[in-house]
Amino acid sequence: MSYAVKELFYTLQGEGAQAGRAAVFLRFAGCNLWSGLERDRGRGPGGCSQWCDTQFVGTNGPGGGRFASADALAASVAAAWPREQSSAQPMVVCTGGEPLLQLDSLLVDALHGRGFQVAVETNGTKPVPDGVDWVCVSPKAGSELVQRTGNELKLVFPQEGFGPDRFEALEFTHFILQPMDGPNRVRNTQVALEYCLEHPQWRLGIQMHKVLGIP
Repeated sequence: MSYAVKELFYTLQGEGAQAGRAAVFLRFAGCNLWSGLERDRGRGPGGCSQWCDTQFVGTNGPGGGRFASADALAASVAAAWPREQSSAQPMVVCTGGEPLLQLDSLLVDALHGRGFQVAVETNGTKPVPDGVDWVCVSPKAGSELVQRTGNELKLVFPQEGFGPDRFEALEFTHFILQPMDGPNRVRNTQVALEYCLEHPQWRLGIQMHKVLGIP
C-alpha cells in the first residue's frame, strides 16, 4: 500500500493528555467527513466542516509526499526525530484529516521497528488497527462513532446537539473538552471551563501550540 501524506514535521504535542511532549507529526491527506475545500465549507456528513481549521488537502506540505511503502514512510518519520536523542522513546502522532483511511498494521509495525511509540488522533468513525499505543478519539457531530474505547476522548466543544454527557460512560482514561476555535473562542473557552468545574470527569484542553506559535 502507498501513503499520501500532507506534511511530516517534528514539534511538541499541543493538545490533549500528552501536551508538551516532543513528537513527530505525520499528517495524512484526506478525510471522510468533508473535502477540506473552502467551497465545501458546511457540507459533508460531519458538522466539523463548519469549523475545521486543519489543512489536509494534497501532499505539498513540509515533509509531505507520496510514499510507496510502509518502510519508506517509517524511514522518513525516523529521519525527523533528533539523531542525538537516545534516552526518550520517540513518538509519532498519526493525524489528518482522518489517518485511519490510510494507517494500517504494516505501517504500525514499521514504525515500531524503528523504536517509535505510535499515537493516533482520529474522528472515531473507523476502528483503530491493532498495535497502536495511544488512541485519541475526537468525535464529530453528524458522524457515527465506531471506535468507542481508547486512551483519551477529546471533544471539541460546544457542538450543537452533541453534548459531553453522551460519552461519559465510554471506556477512555482521559476525557478532555477542547474549546472550539474561531470567532467565539473566548466564549467557548468560558463555557468549557464552567462545564469542567461542574463535571470533574472532564479536563479543559487548550491548544498550546497556537499559544506558542509552533506547528
